[in-house]
Amino acid sequence: MSADAEKKIDAVELEIIKASLDGIVQEMQNSLFRTGYSTIVRESQDASCALLDSRGDVIAQHVVLPLHIGSFPACCAAVLRTYDDIAEGDAYLINHPYEGGSPHAPDMCVITPAFYKGALVGFCASIAHKGDIGGPVPGSCSGQAKETFNEGLHLPAVRYQRGGQRMVEIERIIAANSRTPELVLGDIRGQLGCARLGEQRLAELFDKVSAPMALASFDRLMALAERRMRAAISEWKDGRYEAERFVDDDGVRLNQPVRIHLVVEKKGDRIVFDFSGSDDQAVGPANIRPPLVRAATAYCLIALVDPHIFINTGLMRAFEIVTREGSIMNPRFPAPVNTYNPTVHATVEAVFAALADMAPAKARADSCGSRSIIIGGRGGRAGQSYVQYEILGGGGGARAGQDGASGTAVNQSNAKIAPIEIIESEFPTRLLRFELIKDSGGAGATRGGLGIRREYMNLADARFSIRSTKHVIAPNGAAGGGKGRVGDIVVNPGREDEKRLPTRYADYPLKSGDGFCLDTPGGGGLGEAFKRDPLAVADDVNEGYVSVEAAARDYGVALTRAGRDFVVDEARTGALRAATK
Repeated sequence: MSADAEKKIDAVELEIIKASLDGIVQEMQNSLFRTGYSTIVRESQDASCALLDSRGDVIAQHVVLPLHIGSFPACCAAVLRTYDDIAEGDAYLINHPYEGGSPHAPDMCVITPAFYKGALVGFCASIAHKGDIGGPVPGSCSGQAKETFNEGLHLPAVRYQRGGQRMVEIERIIAANSRTPELVLGDIRGQLGCARLGEQRLAELFDKVSAPMALASFDRLMALAERRMRAAISEWKDGRYEAERFVDDDGVRLNQPVRIHLVVEKKGDRIVFDFSGSDDQAVGPANIRPPLVRAATAYCLIALVDPHIFINTGLMRAFEIVTREGSIMNPRFPAPVNTYNPTVHATVEAVFAALADMAPAKARADSCGSRSIIIGGRGGRAGQSYVQYEILGGGGGARAGQDGASGTAVNQSNAKIAPIEIIESEFPTRLLRFELIKDSGGAGATRGGLGIRREYMNLADARFSIRSTKHVIAPNGAAGGGKGRVGDIVVNPGREDEKRLPTRYADYPLKSGDGFCLDTPGGGGLGEAFKRDPLAVADDVNEGYVSVEAAARDYGVALTRAGRDFVVDEARTGALRAATK
């Protein structure tokens, strides 16, 4: 039936179906973000939605978090593997990184089957971060975890609804394991609501175009995505390429960088990414599972080929990955995984670095990575427990012809920085400073983006954790560009009890009146800095991105004041630049 129907789909009909699927996912996401209970979902938008076919392959994902293109199929596969009596009105939960594909346990996946006239035609799914699912520290993300059992409640694929009725026992178990049960259950119910909306919209699409045509279009769209990706790959240079990147440490073995090593072999439209040379699995929570390795690789290819390409599992079929069991890229259970993002960023940057030799016009410098801070205590409204979870970006790496973005999420991290007004109104916290850090972007013909400084004062006794990266190993420049500035985290800066914390730290005790200052890294520069247009350097200085001293030292540009602004002193600039030849 599907093959016959596929022959009858013309290009216009296929585009209508593709746009409809994309619209359904966007509507699901809007519903989820608007009904989110927690700031994590409602403000930071640490969640994404997808539609899957009846086999569990992604047929549409309007990307918020790119890694979930690998997570959704693995989570759905666990449901299909566990239950052979899937029925209309069911809903399933899973957050187990090894049983399914969640990046870490706080990322809980809600999956509902979509039926049309009694037949299973697909699944509607969402993955959203939960502020607290138990474990030894608020936020369930201990930077010193040594096994997954230190990372909170783990659910294999479990049925959450039957016939549209919630399994109250499941909710009671989740609530009993969370410091903020109302927020966690509220977000789960929001995920359930957006999935039911997706089911309704899918049924409407099937009514509009017929079930055989819709189902056939799913296969056609995946085949077209694979074909397009392979066609782009075939235009790149054949060969064998290597690259590596390092993570500061794994949170347990401090001062021991973690190595991500990649060999890329490309011939024609076939490309293989071999990560076997990466370090053995980490003792601390720096490990990532193969679904994330595949998703991170897919993200890089999408970014290089077409950021607006239609997202589905077909893209994942256009390349191969190789990982070594027992390595940081394919750890054995129960290795901890909660601080997975720094390792994913290193993976992404290794892929970009290797592919730069194939597609030099799309080379880019390294970026700031990602980080989160978690403050938990009982100083919330009416003395209730609270967990303040924030995701913070920094400087993006420079690209050919374009400076890196400043103060933003980078690479596969796409969550938003929570507004100051929201943080101060919902938690016992005051923001004393939130600004870009001058001179933090790597120098280059195109400049790296700037990191941010965010300074807090705590208004209640609490427990503090941070999961960050690139406080020791700076973001690399590319093609002769300079490195970005490293990050830093200092508790009570300028006081006698000042303390600098490592990149990852769990459960530091904060008293009311204590504060901390977080500096995030800047992005690396691209190309030789002395080739940057002096007028662009002057603009950077006038905008506060670069200091006068750094303009002369790093760019060979001498400036003089003219009224309120600085202008280029051409004679002195020529002398500075000539002196370096």
